[in-house]
Amino acid sequence: MVVLVGLNTDRTAGQRSDLSRIKAWWRTLDGDGFVVLPPPTRGRYTQSDGHEDAAEMFATQGIATGTSFAYWHWQSHDAFDRSGGLQGALYLHWGGDHATVATGLGEGPPGYRIVNNGPQGAFQLDKVTATDADGLPDPEDTAGVRQFLSRVDEPRRRTARSTEYDPLAPAEERWLHDRLSGPVDLDAAVRFTAPLEHRQALTPDETARLLSAWRETYAGRLTAWRGWRSVLPALLRQEHPEAWEVAAELGAEAAYALAAHPSPRSLELLRTWALTGDEGAVRGWFRAHHALREPDPVRAAAALSEELTAHAAPETAQTGLLRALREAVTDEPETRRPTADAFLPLLLATIRFATDDRLPRPLRVAAAKAAVDTADRVREAAGRLPDAAETADALAAVGRYETVRDDLLAGTGPDLTGYEGGLGDIYHRYRTLSPADVRWLRDRLADPATGVQGIAFCLELLYAHGQATEADLVALLPRWKKELTKQYRTTYTEWRHPLVTLTCLALDLEHPAAADLLAWWSKPKPLWKEPVRLLTHLGAPDEAKAAELWEFVVSGGHDTGHLMTWVLLRARLDGTHPLHVADKLIGEPGIHPYTLEHVLIGVADPAQPLWHYTIDPRSHSWWRRAQEVADHPGLSAEARAIGLKAARRHCIARYPDQVRPPVTQGEVNAAHAWLEARADRTAAD
Repeated sequence: MVVLVGLNTDRTAGQRSDLSRIKAWWRTLDGDGFVVLPPPTRGRYTQSDGHEDAAEMFATQGIATGTSFAYWHWQSHDAFDRSGGLQGALYLHWGGDHATVATGLGEGPPGYRIVNNGPQGAFQLDKVTATDADGLPDPEDTAGVRQFLSRVDEPRRRTARSTEYDPLAPAEERWLHDRLSGPVDLDAAVRFTAPLEHRQALTPDETARLLSAWRETYAGRLTAWRGWRSVLPALLRQEHPEAWEVAAELGAEAAYALAAHPSPRSLELLRTWALTGDEGAVRGWFRAHHALREPDPVRAAAALSEELTAHAAPETAQTGLLRALREAVTDEPETRRPTADAFLPLLLATIRFATDDRLPRPLRVAAAKAAVDTADRVREAAGRLPDAAETADALAAVGRYETVRDDLLAGTGPDLTGYEGGLGDIYHRYRTLSPADVRWLRDRLADPATGVQGIAFCLELLYAHGQATEADLVALLPRWKKELTKQYRTTYTEWRHPLVTLTCLALDLEHPAAADLLAWWSKPKPLWKEPVRLLTHLGAPDEAKAAELWEFVVSGGHDTGHLMTWVLLRARLDGTHPLHVADKLIGEPGIHPYTLEHVLIGVADPAQPLWHYTIDPRSHSWWRRAQEVADHPGLSAEARAIGLKAARRHCIARYPDQVRPPVTQGEVNAAHAWLEARADRTAAD
């Protein structure tokens, strides 16, 4: 904490904003081997985009490729409010040599400071604020209060099931209680309740007054006030008579609080929510059941798994139960000792559960799915254990798992309702489709419960592999007008909008529904469809469609898959591999090199094109395609150089811990060996 007693915080109306001050300072930064990227637009949304922007700036301005750089992206830009005021720390990301970047950034502009989080983290820029002798901010100093709250609410230890905080100093606790005295202001109070209740320090009087204001102001929508996550635990802890009524109204979101206060009443509420498939409720139900009724975690999980199956709970419920079981067995002191791989206890537990006959098959299937990408990691980490008996035991567990894996996984697939990035992480598993995969994908399309994201994922895989049929089309036709005509952003996914893919399928099949679909696409509204309308030209392609699409590509319009569509379309018309089509476009006027580079890698396997808006440097799929392009004997030297450049920038070579799913050290070593073997080749930088 920087202590500058009496610092005069600039609040004068008409003064320059934080953003303008920071930009003015940013423009002065330059040094030996160090540059900064211009402030971001929405096009630089992630760290990957930042590194791509740096590469493009280096190429256009003739900057040496080894130059270190710093930038912030659009997500970091959320630190500023609409008026340009800094409302949170601004994260500054970087590339190159960490020490060079630290020197280049210096201490920050006057009135601000730079926090160096080390070679594995981003830098943070924040305001310099004043504190008193107790290290406490002026309650009117917004930035000072924010920094104080951030400090006292930082956990000292966190596990899957609990979070511990350092105790508050008496002066700090008094300061927080003072903020909750007087008339209740719920918007302000939400910031001060959390650090107090994290130490179980909210008083009964504070809790009662907050509860009254909360229920009155947010009647019928209690979860709309964020402070409930502190008030509900306080109500349960204090055995307030309204606690259970409030918990029931909050619903499954309150599961974590009820699990932390197990009782027969909380157990019954958690069970009700868990049977709906809510993963958080399942985990809470397990914790309460484990605490109250069954001390053995495996027997507890087995009993709940059977009950979930008996009530036909969604498959996600078994996944949640597995997570709860793993947390229970790896949170024990003897499993937390340092190992060669910090995740080995968790990974090994998952593998063992897949073959544990004490568990029902649905739970073993969930374990087998969770362990798909971990067997090699466990094998590798086990080989580094100091105890030979432990090594042998771990390797034997892996062997048992691999013996039953295919049987357990037959006819299964990923959770289609979760974070779409998770589906992208496993896309490489579907580069070829087994008969069981095809059946599972078709079953999901025919299931009315499959949502838009699931339809997009499954239909894209079937269509790209040539496995989509009229039956799949017919299964979706009753749903397209009401469900598939809604906006669904696919900028950072490996699949297209499902209505684009469905239209392509209808056109290829010459199905009568194609006319209705095309008529809908030709209407002016809704507006979201216009940027992707031309992507439907991949279905039943002809020269007229190719010409219209090409006209858009060279017009400079925002590309959301248009060049990739044209390359795939042209390849179908010419009966050639799309890589050769893309290769011929290198240097073509009107074709943006950055877009062409990601298209060239993305079409390396036409049976599974990668529709991601840019090259994803954390993805297994993009790494393998970059390698294939770099080594393709039928491509030009320029095309192969593009593949090599993408491979060199992939995280497996620079930040392997960011690759998802995680890679083994053996895979990292193989990647470095592959790159070193091509070190004499010039990348197209």
